[in-house]
Amino acid sequence: MSFLPDLRWGILVGYGPLFVQGLLMTLQLTVVSISGGLALGVALGLVSSTVDSPPPRSPVAAVMWQILRGITRAYVGFFRGTPLFVQILLVHFALMPALVQPDGGLLLSGEAARVFRQEHGAFFSGALALTLNAGAYVSEILRAGIQSIHGGQTQAAYSVGLTHAQSMRYIVLPQALRRMVPALVNEAVTLVKDSSLVSAIGLAELALAARTVAGAYSRYWEPYLFISAIYLVITLTLSALARRLEAPRHLRGR
Repeated sequence: MSFLPDLRWGILVGYGPLFVQGLLMTLQLTVVSISGGLALGVALGLVSSTVDSPPPRSPVAAVMWQILRGITRAYVGFFRGTPLFVQILLVHFALMPALVQPDGGLLLSGEAARVFRQEHGAFFSGALALTLNAGAYVSEILRAGIQSIHGGQTQAAYSVGLTHAQSMRYIVLPQALRRMVPALVNEAVTLVKDSSLVSAIGLAELALAARTVAGAYSRYWEPYLFISAIYLVITLTLSALARRLEAPRHLRGR
């Protein structure tokens, strides 16, 4: 008796367009989430990494800055400390109805809100949830990268008249960026894999395509092994890109 599965790859042939659509949706979702997460993470990371920056000149500004840092820490703690799957459900079923609702949504209402939710609701919710989650992790990556640079460099920058923003732009961030590349690529790889969770809210990406085939034939090895191979190709490509970016500049052309 053989324990190896009797694979029937032919069942996937008729679902080629569905897998192509799922792949494109996965890539689109990942690109949007990575871009949004980077922008959000940089902003949050700069706020949380300003321990050694000169204090604000006015007491009101100092209090507001501490409040902002507290909000940032709470945000990062929540999104790093709770499951992404739960965050996706919260965004789709709790936040989305508040933002986009025919009966008085905060961002969109009326007929436009109904059409948007019907045509783009799942993508919007998934991209927003992944972006918010990625922003929290990128902020910690940025904070760790900045704090890995010796504090004497920023103090030297202040002594020659540079502001905190100028010292970050011209001295700290260029050095920290190279150290952050592996962690940022790891976060991108994680986002690619975590995008499969968005199938729970009905987004037609790779995981939902595989689930459709599995439901039609009651076969699970073939569709899930197939999308596993696709995810593997994407993640290996990102890893190869990271190694190229980490390599010394004079070796990149070889």
